[in-house]
Amino acid sequence: MQYYITYGEFQNRLKSHFLKAGNKLQFEDLCEYISHKDLFTTKPQFPDLEKDYDNLSDTEFDKVIDSIPLTLSELPSKRLVFVEENNLIPQKRDVFVIRHPRYTCLKLHEHDYFEINYVVNGECLFYFEKESRKMSKGEFFIISPKSKHDVVIEDESIVFTISIRKSTFNATFFSLLSRQDLLSNFFRTILQNQDRPNYLVFNTEENALLKHNARLLVLESYTQDVYSNSCCINYLNLMFTSILRNYSKTIQMYDYHQGSDFSRVLQYIQYNYRTLTLSSLADFFNYTEPYLCTLIKQNTGYNYSDLIKEFKLNESEKLLANTDLRISEIAEQVGYNSADHFSKMFKEKNQISPVEYRKANKVSH
Repeated sequence: MQYYITYGEFQNRLKSHFLKAGNKLQFEDLCEYISHKDLFTTKPQFPDLEKDYDNLSDTEFDKVIDSIPLTLSELPSKRLVFVEENNLIPQKRDVFVIRHPRYTCLKLHEHDYFEINYVVNGECLFYFEKESRKMSKGEFFIISPKSKHDVVIEDESIVFTISIRKSTFNATFFSLLSRQDLLSNFFRTILQNQDRPNYLVFNTEENALLKHNARLLVLESYTQDVYSNSCCINYLNLMFTSILRNYSKTIQMYDYHQGSDFSRVLQYIQYNYRTLTLSSLADFFNYTEPYLCTLIKQNTGYNYSDLIKEFKLNESEKLLANTDLRISEIAEQVGYNSADHFSKMFKEKNQISPVEYRKANKVSH
């Protein structure tokens, strides 16, 4: 048996209860109430999703979402504090988007899939383990599986919640993180570690292209044909690529168990790796060297010296492929005092010399 109710009807009942009773319901509470009152319909009327919605304001597009039916294959249980992907993501779907309900009460929960929240307009409260923070317009945050969290919206703000099957995230979106650089390695380490709850935050401000693809992703989530799932994956891929390209410098990476924002360490290394020493890095952040080594190892998978070497060699590969600088000049630019030492380290990593690498990878201009 499947049950349907439009986003607008569902949201109006949540808000009406809050205004009348002064307290908030949880999603499951309202589903039970609507079921008892027989307010579900079994004949959904899907809106025309072929129109051009790109020029609509956020408020106007929100009204379009109001007309889309929510579908429930079975009524959710109040006791569900660990949500499995099949509880929320429809069958034969890898990506699914909802507009996050407003005026719901706090209920920390975990799930076995990845969740992305994109604050389209306004703000929301993000609860994570034992902390909370206000998320504002343009912020895009990725929550790793098995992290206790919830999102609470107390006004008419708009937040899109994107759920991605773990297998799909690993197979599709981790391909974007295949580069052997510090940021990509951090993503792989922090998001695949099932023993440590974590989240990443990007501040995208007012990005028209990101919002455009987010709207298309929402609409495709409710399109009933054989192409819609592939379209959803591709739109999310475009969003994720855009964020990595344009907003990597805004990233905040919270290491919950260490109680620190590792992004500050990451960004400092990124700009100073050529001359950086472990002692100077520890002094700058007022950490002990052993603690800093542990922090780096847990978040990147590298020890400090290997991390710096990786960073230098990755930069040298870009210079070899994209410039006409001499090998000695490249060695100096990335932080090696000797061209011979640089060449030796480069060959250990790539199994070919810098000269051979340039011949194979030189980009013609």
